[in-house]
Amino acid sequence: MDFERLDVWKLSARLSVDVYRGLAGCRDFGFKDQMTRSALSVPSNIAEGMTRDGDKEKRYFLSMAKGSCSELRTQVYIGVEVGFISKELGQDWIQRCKRIAAMLSGLLRRFQQP
Repeated sequence: MDFERLDVWKLSARLSVDVYRGLAGCRDFGFKDQMTRSALSVPSNIAEGMTRDGDKEKRYFLSMAKGSCSELRTQVYIGVEVGFISKELGQDWIQRCKRIAAMLSGLLRRFQQP
């Protein structure tokens, strides 16, 4: 299955781009770096997992993507709290993270062992 055809990959890649753009003016480079890395990790792990041959490897990378999504969500909450991210933008990113995580859960179920 081509990862580019997966809605979850498309949504996570778009979120990653939006995080990069949304943090372009952030002067806390450590925070910005950590957030962009976790955002980039979600679609990257989906892509890597979907190109693997075995279901076990697919599950591993999809699970990593889901974990990175939770990491990003945590960072958004903190970014809003400290004022690096507007509350409105943060709420949008959090909802998108939750949707992506739910989609990843569904995809993971497709590769569960019987």
